[in-house]
Amino acid sequence: MSEIEVSEVRSRRDRDAFIKFQWRIYKNDLAWVPPLIIERKAFLNRKRHPFYKHGDAALFLARQNGEIVGRIMASDDPNYNSLHQSNVGCFGLFECIDDRKVAAALFEAAADWLHEKGRIEMMGPIDYSTNYVCGLLIDGFQFAPTILTAHNPPYYRELIESSGFAKAKDWYAWWFADPAKAATRLRPLAERFRKRWPVTIRAGNLKNVREESRRLRQIYNQAWEKNWGFVPFTEAEIEFMTHELKQLVIPEFTLIAEVSDDPVGFILCVPDINVALRHINGRLTTFGLPIGLAKLLYYKGRTRTARLIALGVIEKYRRSGIAEMLVLRIVEDAMIKRGFTGELSMTLEDNFRINRFLEAIGAERYKTYRIFKRTLT
Repeated sequence: MSEIEVSEVRSRRDRDAFIKFQWRIYKNDLAWVPPLIIERKAFLNRKRHPFYKHGDAALFLARQNGEIVGRIMASDDPNYNSLHQSNVGCFGLFECIDDRKVAAALFEAAADWLHEKGRIEMMGPIDYSTNYVCGLLIDGFQFAPTILTAHNPPYYRELIESSGFAKAKDWYAWWFADPAKAATRLRPLAERFRKRWPVTIRAGNLKNVREESRRLRQIYNQAWEKNWGFVPFTEAEIEFMTHELKQLVIPEFTLIAEVSDDPVGFILCVPDINVALRHINGRLTTFGLPIGLAKLLYYKGRTRTARLIALGVIEKYRRSGIAEMLVLRIVEDAMIKRGFTGELSMTLEDNFRINRFLEAIGAERYKTYRIFKRTLT
């Protein structure tokens, strides 16, 4: 068996190989959704992605007999460590053949890079930070990933644990199998709270996206600040995310709750573009023709699956029923009236209040994602 060589990605050619390696891993996985290659290039672009304004990252490829057999990203976020008074770095974008030695070599390369940054612990999978795709899927492999969620082979868990990692935290994904049942259970709760609080719930204003994204960032950074793994969105990051999602957002699916004109909560739900991406194999053009784009637009218009990406209420109003009102509006306007069904994700395993709430309205927990950690020695 030849030696495993791990090298840092420094050329455009290696970056493209880094992106396309996924097609080898998932060629027989019917649940996998090929990413849009142009989007992956933008995500890894050090000059354009806002993460690099405050953090740093490096990509690595593992080769054996000249053939690529694995990849990994190491990332360092000073904002996270400053907020949590920690000294941790992350690994993400992990893909690997079913070989412990290859996995170990990849993790050592990431660990060495983080050591040079002065970090003493590594956790992941986290792509840059918890504001992006993160978590290793550990159950629910038969279900396709929704927009901005992870998917991986079952054997990745064993590869990660064999490299010295242990569980840090689990996240759950929930499926709204019966929106009508959820609405029936939510209406009495929402009506009772509505009589007590002068809450206004309105659709997002897409004509002033910049101002709306500022409001969402304000709520998000307050509502999530005590959550495990939280790192605040910078202004540049929220603008980047807004640009990425702008073409998907439907005003009635993005709701903002206000009390006396002050934003106190929001819910963000988007159609699941992954349903359309399954049909184009990562490319918008073929032989210079926009065949993939035409397919994408065709299937996008017929998508009736959505992902509820975020639901947040600032702490002062947590028990005012605002969350219940927001979810009810989404269930009634998006799911029942428009015929959508879909996922709410992700919730922390120890966020008992929201998990009990979702169970009570009939949502079904159908996937679990795990973050692992290990001390660097």
